[in-house]
Amino acid sequence: MGQRLYDLDIESPGHEQKKANIYKGKITRIEPSLEAAFVDYGAERHGFLPLKEIAREYFPANYNSHGRPNIKDVLREGQEVIVQIDKEERGNKGAALTTFISLAGSYLVLMPNNPRAGGISRRIEGDDRTELKEALASLELPDGMGLIVRTAASANPPKRCSGT
Repeated sequence: MGQRLYDLDIESPGHEQKKANIYKGKITRIEPSLEAAFVDYGAERHGFLPLKEIAREYFPANYNSHGRPNIKDVLREGQEVIVQIDKEERGNKGAALTTFISLAGSYLVLMPNNPRAGGISRRIEGDDRTELKEALASLELPDGMGLIVRTAASANPPKRCSGT
């Protein structure tokens, strides 16, 4: 495979990127009209957590939804949540947050609480795809966990990726 740039992050002094950083935060306000909550995660401005970015593990144990969930039934003020920055702060708006954590490596992206996510990059085709599919199927991931095989993995057979 030729030399390709797969990812580029640029930081300038005084403005470190926070996207993909993971924090333990606390719900400070719930806004039903926005279907979102505001989360204090240690930054100057509180982050914005929309309902669609809240993992089922944060829903009350006895919660059963009939139709669309109501954010007031799902979260409560003062509740602690683990969040990841999805979009940086802009202007007077706080960062957009998600509870669907993703841990990206060179070859794989692990999503510890997103069982619906997972698969193999569309750019990987042919024998490489078949080989990676078999390797992925042989993994015993804990329930509720997803895994994505990145394009860079096609240059590294599964045996090399796993360290064996």
